[in-house]
Amino acid sequence: MTDTADFPDLELTHVEAKVDTGAYTSALHCKDIRLLETERGTMLSFCVIEPGGILTRRVYSDTFTQRTIRNSFGVAEKRYVIKTKIVLFGRKIRAEFTLADREHMRYPVLLGRKLLRNRFIVDVSLKNLSQQSVENQNRASHAAKRRKTNF
Repeated sequence: MTDTADFPDLELTHVEAKVDTGAYTSALHCKDIRLLETERGTMLSFCVIEPGGILTRRVYSDTFTQRTIRNSFGVAEKRYVIKTKIVLFGRKIRAEFTLADREHMRYPVLLGRKLLRNRFIVDVSLKNLSQQSVENQNRASHAAKRRKTNF
């Protein structure tokens, strides 16, 4: 199942995401991941990628962890983990994302079970439901405004 998501903290919109109930953790495509020593301490630095594969800008975070994650081939690898907001179905959710170079993957974002659990029901026969949901909410909002102005 696929959908689109927004990441307001990272200024990314309409990013294609794959729902993967086989993955526990969610992952975000980025490049040039590195640690920097600054006056404020150790910072994590990475470049986020716009839809279409365009490298947009460097992001810095002083709140991150590192974990061992099993990749899609079952191989354990260490990855940095950040917490950021994701918008799905008009709902803002603060969630953890591992940072990974997903350049050779079809979707730049992977949504795992930890993010989905107790929030969404997955129907693998459907796709892009969050965009449809936002469009329906916008139509309903505009209709309500028209009704109010007709009095």
